[in-house]
Amino acid sequence: MNASTAKLTAIRGRWALAAIFLANGFLTGSWAPQIPVFLTRLEISKFTLGLLILLFGVGAVVAMTWCGHLISRHGSRTVLRWFALCGSLGLMVVALAPNVPLAAAAMIIFGGSIGGMDVAMNANAVVVERRLSRAVMSSSHGFWSLGGFAGGGLGGFAIQHYGHLAHAAAVTVFAFAVIAVAVRHLLTEDSPQAAEHHKFALPANPLVYLIGLMALLAMISEGAVLDWAALYLRQELGADLAVAGLAYAGFSGVMAITRFFGDGIRNRFGAVTTLRVSALVAAVGMLVAGLAPSPWLAIAAFAFCGFGIANMVPIIFSAGGNQEGMSSGTGMSVVTTIGYCGILVAPSAIGFVAEHSSFGPIFITMSGLLIIVLLMAGLAHRAEFAPAPAE
Repeated sequence: MNASTAKLTAIRGRWALAAIFLANGFLTGSWAPQIPVFLTRLEISKFTLGLLILLFGVGAVVAMTWCGHLISRHGSRTVLRWFALCGSLGLMVVALAPNVPLAAAAMIIFGGSIGGMDVAMNANAVVVERRLSRAVMSSSHGFWSLGGFAGGGLGGFAIQHYGHLAHAAAVTVFAFAVIAVAVRHLLTEDSPQAAEHHKFALPANPLVYLIGLMALLAMISEGAVLDWAALYLRQELGADLAVAGLAYAGFSGVMAITRFFGDGIRNRFGAVTTLRVSALVAAVGMLVAGLAPSPWLAIAAFAFCGFGIANMVPIIFSAGGNQEGMSSGTGMSVVTTIGYCGILVAPSAIGFVAEHSSFGPIFITMSGLLIIVLLMAGLAHRAEFAPAPAE
């Protein structure tokens, strides 16, 4: 393969990967406006809903744990292909579940396919970065946020006018079509990764766990908006389904736009400064959302929060992958595993709290967690040595 053909193949693989990120975000964003319907049609409490969301997280974490081993044996392209095709069907399985036991199984399947897809597509992004010799991670996550924006923004309208099953069917057809085309053009590793796959061992450096804690606090906030913002607007601020879906859509839309400029912002102002300002902006947005007296102010506040959250996770991941005394893969695995618990598992605890309180104080508490990230931002100084996050 000559140089020009290799470059064309790499570029095609880069855009195929962007489509996969978009599809994953679209599936995740489309789940957000389904949540209020899920709650009412199964006639369950917020606590039970929280447990079902916990099962989504359990499925995702188990799949993510397996993914590293699968990728080392079969490569990220193969693993991503199967998880992505299964993931495209996940929302439909959840929407069809007629009772709580089957809904629990559906949530595990949905969470496992989305979680495995997430790890495999991030691993494939590293392949693309190496082949192109430039960063694509931040913009790839931008496509994920763009998909979340579209899924959340269109979902509430579609459900209100056509019903939750028609919405889930349309999402499934779109996601499957995008993924089926994209997986054909994904890049493969230059060489097998098995030699790089070691037995599990916890790193001795405590700093990597503190970086993981920062990722956890940032992603708890992201998970709270994904899983509970629509219900907050619907039940406590009196919004209809179409308006309630705009909470996550606004959050994801602003986050997507910001992530496309993320590498340039960080290169200009530095990782630590960017992280501090981002955490402050996100904290202010979350605080205003928790205090908002109207749905539209809450939507604007969640969008402002997305502007801050956008660059936090890529910077924190970059810091985790650039720790001294350990491989980038080891540091990254610790930080991402701890961090993803925030977006996949922690929101279930919010359901328990909301059952005995309300969502306003919960979002105010999220603001406090983001202030902790601001105070810990100096620990991300290792990200100054890397132009973009790698995973």
